[in-house]
Amino acid sequence: MPIAQGRLEVLQICKLLQCVREEDKDQIKKMTQNGVPHLINYNEPENGETALSVAAVQNNEDMINFLIELGAHPDVVDMKGRSPAMRAAEFGHVQCLECLTDKAHADMKLVDLEGKCIIHYCLLATQRHEACLKIVLAKGADVNTKANDGKPVFQSACEQGPDIEEMALMLLKKGADPNGLHEKTQRTALMAAAASGCHKIAREIMELGGEIDVQDKLKTHAAHEAAKGGFFEVLVALAAYGARFDVIDNKGNTPLHFAAKNGFGPCCKFIGQRGCNPKIKNGEGDLAKVLAKEGSHKEAGKELRKVEKAFGKPGKNNEPSSIKLYDFVYARQEQCLRTFRKVDVDSLGTLPKDEFIDCLQNMGAPMPPEKDMDKIIGLHDKSREPVINYEEFIASKKYINKLYLMSAFEGKKKKKKGKGGKKKKGKTKVLMPICYQNDGPRNVDGGPPEVFIEQHIHFTDNNRFNRDEPPTHPLQDDSAWYLAHPEKRYLNINDSTRNGDIDSLREAFSKGTPVDTRDKYYKTPLMIACSLGNLRVAKFLVESGANINAKDNFKWTALHHACHSGMVDLVEYLVDHGAELDATTMNGGTPLMRAVESSKLDVVQYLINKNCKMQVENRKGQNPCDLAMAWADPRVYEAVRLKWDTLAPPPDKKKKGAKGGKKGPKRPGTKPPGSAGSPNKSPSASRQMSGYESAMSI
Repeated sequence: MPIAQGRLEVLQICKLLQCVREEDKDQIKKMTQNGVPHLINYNEPENGETALSVAAVQNNEDMINFLIELGAHPDVVDMKGRSPAMRAAEFGHVQCLECLTDKAHADMKLVDLEGKCIIHYCLLATQRHEACLKIVLAKGADVNTKANDGKPVFQSACEQGPDIEEMALMLLKKGADPNGLHEKTQRTALMAAAASGCHKIAREIMELGGEIDVQDKLKTHAAHEAAKGGFFEVLVALAAYGARFDVIDNKGNTPLHFAAKNGFGPCCKFIGQRGCNPKIKNGEGDLAKVLAKEGSHKEAGKELRKVEKAFGKPGKNNEPSSIKLYDFVYARQEQCLRTFRKVDVDSLGTLPKDEFIDCLQNMGAPMPPEKDMDKIIGLHDKSREPVINYEEFIASKKYINKLYLMSAFEGKKKKKKGKGGKKKKGKTKVLMPICYQNDGPRNVDGGPPEVFIEQHIHFTDNNRFNRDEPPTHPLQDDSAWYLAHPEKRYLNINDSTRNGDIDSLREAFSKGTPVDTRDKYYKTPLMIACSLGNLRVAKFLVESGANINAKDNFKWTALHHACHSGMVDLVEYLVDHGAELDATTMNGGTPLMRAVESSKLDVVQYLINKNCKMQVENRKGQNPCDLAMAWADPRVYEAVRLKWDTLAPPPDKKKKGAKGGKKGPKRPGTKPPGSAGSPNKSPSASRQMSGYESAMSI
């Protein structure tokens, strides 16, 4: 690995790398022929890049072929020990990797300074990296390489789990050691697969003879790792290969403790049924159910109580040996069925007792004691014939309690309701559709939509530091930043209104932006100014020609917003400039009702003095007096009630009209309970009135 050292060598290698990036083949050829000898294999002094590694990173297949023809060596590494093939594999450049392996015959067993081989650089979850892995495995890459920290490459693949599941299985097929240990932690590939939740990798490791009940330096078991993440399928795979679940780590935790702490109810149930003692306390003196309770995991706590109650007690069809046989058969249903059918030449669906037992033993099934095995056979031989229906045996419903079957861990199916039953009437929430619009198309000149205006930036920039008193510290002096002309910035016209940016609004209106430009909720700048109670901006907008009586998507006018904000001077200004005093919203609300809701007495009194309509109702049948009582401001209620008492009663719509029309539908009276002149005053209304009068007297 010759590193450029002298000035001439450094300049020539830098120029060569630049020519490689620019694909200047003529210049590259001149430099290799007339420059420093072996320049094409020199390393750049900073990162150790070579011409071939630069071409590999750029995915330039043609340049790689050209450099190889000029004598570039494929095994020259950079400062981190990475070869051009590793760099190509790192970025998933399949064609470049093929050139380096087929034409240049790059060494696939090189390792970098961290001890990582080329397989490490292929372990990314993309199709291109998977294709690179296939190439390097076909060229003889070592699948049992360990990094400097002692971690096997296969274990690194297992840690990434389902993302690169196919790659990990590919390594196993190529001879990766399923029992490879991390030398520092004594952690196995099975533990890594269990921690990542990849049950297929875990199952394949155990199928190829991987040790199951190994524990690392912290006494952690594969079952601990699966329980931490709540990976139920991994736990099922471990049980199928005879893993122990009554294991304890160095802190006294069982797999049940981890499943309970993280709230995995089905995992707690399965682990407890497969032999983990729920009555063991960890190093801190806590039971598994205590951890579930501390974490407020109700489902896990419920399952743990059931497991603790049933643990160690004999029950019907829950013998541990039978459960182990069931887990074995469940994980290999297709294999068992093929084996039984192979022996069942006549396709009768049954096998004699001896042949049935021989088939199980040949598959390596954990055989129960003779007594329990006779019981299982007897349950499948009701006709007293020495034959067993092997399909019923695989279903396992006769010799295993239904609570221990895998179907017990599936979600319950909802029962279909009968046609005859009456459906219960529930409270149906009717969704209220809210009308909104998009920002709209761009302007003719390509600028942003009409709702966005250019922010005005004062040429003197009032936000900068004072020139007469510059900052004492040079890092605080940012005068240089203000030498360049500020860039254009656009913001929503209603945001400018909220910020009180009249200069931006004035500039936008001068360029043709309509004063009544609406946002997505159909609100104009005047409505925004009124909702914030900003009289200065509202005056500017009205003087600029804003429509005072425009309505938004809920049919609120600017006066509604002003009354809701409670600014009496703003309300007076709008009314004096032609605002509609009795405009109604979508639900029938008037500006007076909005003023009552804001509990602003001066606004309410001003609207009443302006003779706004009092005898109106919203869609809920509430008039201003009802709202004043509901919002419970005694001052506002008294002002509204005094005005209400002076009004003539509204016409009774129940009576026929002059032309003898039909009677209209019943509707509640418009007079509030407790008002003067009310002939039928209810006791509740009297009590409410007395309460308000006492409040007013206070």
